[in-house]
Amino acid sequence: MKTIVICSGGLDSVSLAHRVAAEHVLMGLLSFDYGQRHAKELEFAAACAQRLGVAHRVVDIRQIGAALSGSALTDDVAVPDGHYAEETMRITVVPNRNAIMLAIAFGMAAAEKADAVATAVHGGDHFIYPDCRPGFIEAFQAMQDRALEGYAEVKLYTPYVEGSKADIVRDGARHGTPFAETWSCYKGGARHCGRCGTCVERREAFHLAGVVDPTVYEDRDFWLTAVAGRGA
Repeated sequence: MKTIVICSGGLDSVSLAHRVAAEHVLMGLLSFDYGQRHAKELEFAAACAQRLGVAHRVVDIRQIGAALSGSALTDDVAVPDGHYAEETMRITVVPNRNAIMLAIAFGMAAAEKADAVATAVHGGDHFIYPDCRPGFIEAFQAMQDRALEGYAEVKLYTPYVEGSKADIVRDGARHGTPFAETWSCYKGGARHCGRCGTCVERREAFHLAGVVDPTVYEDRDFWLTAVAGRGA
């Protein structure tokens, strides 16, 4: 299956890229610059493409991102600390982000005769992000089947959609993903902060997966407080 992977440079999408490279034909990595404050993640996507020997393209949709205002990922709004599943993490929603990116990716895939577009949405995202849920994935596929009818058949490949972040860590380890060469932190500092939702989720996932976490965090143990705080 000739596949284009949407790769942010994060743990999930880089693990997916390594999985696709091992099990299918990886045509290339596709990233998006939507004005995210943690745009340094794109450097990690580029490094992944170089490592896997494929092209890496970055589509500039910063003007679109600017129009989707109100998110802590794009505006001058503080990124909250705490567990990823907490209600406060809703401030990190960028409305319709995945739908916009996937629509662009499907158009490119059709033009390039790819069989699939892969994205690393997973079960841990369901609580906060509506465009990461199985219902959205099914509806988007149905919409694209109509949009490309008679021109191309492109599958939306989401192997992690029902799995957990820990499942992704296990899968990534199985496919030799260099986890230290991925970026998750939403604050975009010199090192992972260890306190924002993505850092807490990342740290917890390695723990649950039983895989050594090579990430350097500013606060390596905050995740324990965050997890305990939600009754885990």
